[in-house]
Amino acid sequence: MAEKLSAVKGMNDILPASVPRKEILPRAATWQWFDEVVHRVMARYGYQYIVTPVVEPTQLFVRGIGEVTDIVEKEMYSFTDSMNGDKLTLRPEATAGIVRAVVEHNALYNGPLRVWTAGPMFRHERPQKGRYRQFHQLDVEALGYAGPDVDAELILMGRALWRELGLVEGEHYRLEIGTLGQPAERLVHRAALVAHFEKHIDLLDAEAKARLHTNPLRILDTKNPAMQEMVESAPKLMDFLGEESKQHFDTLRRLLDAAGQPYRINTRLVRGMDYYNLTVFEWTTDRLGSQGTICGGGRYDGLIEQMGGKAAPAIGFGLGIERLLLLLQEIDVPVPGRAPDAYCVVPSQAALIRSVPVVESLRAAGLKVIVHSGGGSQKSQMKKADASGADHALVFDEETASLVVKPLRNRDAQPQSIALDDPVIAERALAAMRA
Repeated sequence: MAEKLSAVKGMNDILPASVPRKEILPRAATWQWFDEVVHRVMARYGYQYIVTPVVEPTQLFVRGIGEVTDIVEKEMYSFTDSMNGDKLTLRPEATAGIVRAVVEHNALYNGPLRVWTAGPMFRHERPQKGRYRQFHQLDVEALGYAGPDVDAELILMGRALWRELGLVEGEHYRLEIGTLGQPAERLVHRAALVAHFEKHIDLLDAEAKARLHTNPLRILDTKNPAMQEMVESAPKLMDFLGEESKQHFDTLRRLLDAAGQPYRINTRLVRGMDYYNLTVFEWTTDRLGSQGTICGGGRYDGLIEQMGGKAAPAIGFGLGIERLLLLLQEIDVPVPGRAPDAYCVVPSQAALIRSVPVVESLRAAGLKVIVHSGGGSQKSQMKKADASGADHALVFDEETASLVVKPLRNRDAQPQSIALDDPVIAERALAAMRA
């Protein structure tokens, strides 16, 4: 017997409900339901679907995310193409690829663009609950829009998605917002930060010391308890903002207030990529332990020009799908059933042949119909029909030359019999099931 192979560590199979499993990830039906909800919400806000490659040039992420970020330094799956020597990377996030596509295809030629995508991303991290080496992300981007009105739109879109999924604000999630100002303002703040941290150099851990002169803003995001008091006393970026940056943030707050959206201002809110400016935000939960961020995003007005395009503002967010679905599972949000409408019982080959045109007509009418395969008695097939969760069993009985439409969930409803030679048998079966 050949050796049994397993999935790569930190990369998971998403299985149907009928397959026994040990992993904690939600089943495929939950993913399908989430996908349907996302499509509805995106359509309501006027966002178009886009797909970009899973593999991109490594330089795209070095230039876009930042050479001294954790993602680029430690987490990317990069390799050299054996055919031509190109340096390639499995995408660790979606924004850089979308911006590359927008620049390459001159997608803003006719004006601003609202887009979204969803799919697998890859980071070489230590796998843990809600954090995997292959993970899936919903990514939403508004490109060519400069105002805080679109910042608010994206935040309120997130709220609409949470509500559609059955999450309750305050109980299951909360919103934190902040601002990173503009690059020139951050440079002044950065110098003040470095001076502050140098005064407390003995309190910095090894990671903070390594970041001190390359990315000191990331030190503010430390989880080291011994550094918290020192970090809390560090200069606040808010104190270095110019009037335009302050006005942008104040208008965003007024828009959220007008929409009745609660939020907490987090002056230490930083994102893992270098390209952010002005508005940043996170949706967080305390129901998943240390993996508390379920969605984060912000404005990146300089990235399009940095990628070789004509300067244009932009904002977006990314949502970890596994982490969000684990939250839904943790709080036991009911997922709508995906059971078939009917299960077709065919106790003989002749019955199976008679069933084909009827079943195909019902499927064409939009019904979900499973036809029993593998033989077995009518009694055993009826057990399968009941276990499938179907609303009706369609029993093709050759002995009585009839199709019996048998209700399986409504025990008070009566079975209906239709002659197999009835010229409109499919229409009568459909009417019986919808009665």
